[in-house]
Amino acid sequence: MTNVLDIVTEIVTPFLEEHHFELVEVEFVKEGKSQFLRLYIDKDGGIDIDECVLVSEYLSEKLDALDPDPIPEAYFLEVSSPGAERPLKKEADYEKALNKYIHVSLYQAVEGEKQFEGFLKDFDNESLTLTVRFKTREKDVQIKRTNIAKARLAIQF
Repeated sequence: MTNVLDIVTEIVTPFLEEHHFELVEVEFVKEGKSQFLRLYIDKDGGIDIDECVLVSEYLSEKLDALDPDPIPEAYFLEVSSPGAERPLKKEADYEKALNKYIHVSLYQAVEGEKQFEGFLKDFDNESLTLTVRFKTREKDVQIKRTNIAKARLAIQF
């Protein structure tokens, strides 16, 4: 079977670009007995429910017209905003997150920690630098990008 994620991305990207939306992420997952095709979209100023419906209807129509059907089993299509804690995946995501508060989960501990929250101070192809708060002081922590399991925007409390 051809990769569902690639097919969906190829179908929806021109439509999203035409409407000045960004494709944040596509996932096709099984949860319990059900399959879910999820698209997370965004734009400057945020996405609203009507825009999610517009993309959902477009994609549903296009997928239904494909022969052979790339997803022959039953599934739920969900289109939504990535939310306030949007994932950081692409270079553009990191650029937009510069000087913002983020959460990073690591594969291997750095300075005894596998998770950090702080302000993204700098990044390049090899690493990123976070300014994190340890009790009453701030410290810069450098993290290799190959050690990052997940990164996302975070809400500071």
